[in-house]
Amino acid sequence: MKNALSQPSSNRPPLKEPQAKPSHPYFSSGPCAKIPGWSLELLKEAAVGRSHRSVHGLNKLSEVVQLTRAVLEIPADYKIALLPGSATGAVESTLWNLLGPAPTTVFSHDVFSKRWKIDLTKHLKLDDIDIRESSHGILPDTQNIPASNDVLLNWNGSTSGVRFPTGNFLKDNRAGLVIADITSAAFTTSIPWKTFDATVFSWQKGLGSESAHGMLILSPKAIERLNTYQPPWPLPYLFKLRGDSKLYEPLFEEKTLNTPSLLCVEDYLQALKWAQKIGGLSKLIERSQNNFQTVERWVERTPWIEFMAIAPQTRSTSTIVLKLTDSKILALSEEDHRAFLAKMTGLLAERCIAYDITNHGGAPPSLRLWGGPTLDSKDLENLLPWLEWAYEVSFRKS
Repeated sequence: MKNALSQPSSNRPPLKEPQAKPSHPYFSSGPCAKIPGWSLELLKEAAVGRSHRSVHGLNKLSEVVQLTRAVLEIPADYKIALLPGSATGAVESTLWNLLGPAPTTVFSHDVFSKRWKIDLTKHLKLDDIDIRESSHGILPDTQNIPASNDVLLNWNGSTSGVRFPTGNFLKDNRAGLVIADITSAAFTTSIPWKTFDATVFSWQKGLGSESAHGMLILSPKAIERLNTYQPPWPLPYLFKLRGDSKLYEPLFEEKTLNTPSLLCVEDYLQALKWAQKIGGLSKLIERSQNNFQTVERWVERTPWIEFMAIAPQTRSTSTIVLKLTDSKILALSEEDHRAFLAKMTGLLAERCIAYDITNHGGAPPSLRLWGGPTLDSKDLENLLPWLEWAYEVSFRKS
């Protein structure tokens, strides 16, 4: 049990700066740390200056799709496409193409999933919406979802540190589609592909690749929806998943809707090859779990900090969101609370210990550490004493 006394003692001098430092300061939750050993030399075979429609360019795109399927263990009958606009573009494309013919249940429990509620109500103006909403740190109610409903969810809330521990609340024989954003879950945990019908993620999270591109994975059921349903609203070209009357096949044959960055493509390819080399998905998950457990042990013995996710089984192993719990800090206004966190994180950034670990501005005041597989547990171990030092220095000056 944690010691209730969280305030640094006024009878002892401030902590000295720890001796050991992380080997790099990149603990941001997006874009995330590059793969171990990364350098610009890895990009020397990038198809820069070439057309993405050339044989060489198409081969690169084909390799992206094939390696993504292999590393993430995506079923053979699921189709994969590369879309513009990162995960945001990919999820918006699925909403505008697939939703409408059935009632929709949307889970809204972090910054990004709360935006979807606005899309469904203000822009698509769907008639029958079941909004399952909760505050940061708590999963919404998952009970009694009709099997006929389409479901929209963020499998791993990147600003709340809350994940769905299981998809068992979604029946196997359901008629509705399940649209899932797995951006902070891909390459860090197992994905229940047979539960999901339209799944999206972007490159800058799990493997620390360059951003701007999104991936869309469609189940046979989602493909059937595309082939039989014409949305009543106009679709921007960049959202195009259908041709005149059915699935736009070229998009799922290693073609793209617009020009991708072949430099980013190469970076993602190198990350996928690294993932394969170290042992594939099981090894990636193991590394992420080890990173989380390193932080978990520290939180258990540190009296002034706690996970944002209240229920242990819902705590993300990749986006590790932490909140300060000292009564003096909690008594601050939100503005002053954020200023305190800025002071803490500023001290760490100045010393090149940790960059960009303040949580998203749309979330409650909190810290956010990336725990994905491109990080080594030793770096997190070396970071944690620095967090204690920065907290105490900031606390004494507040």
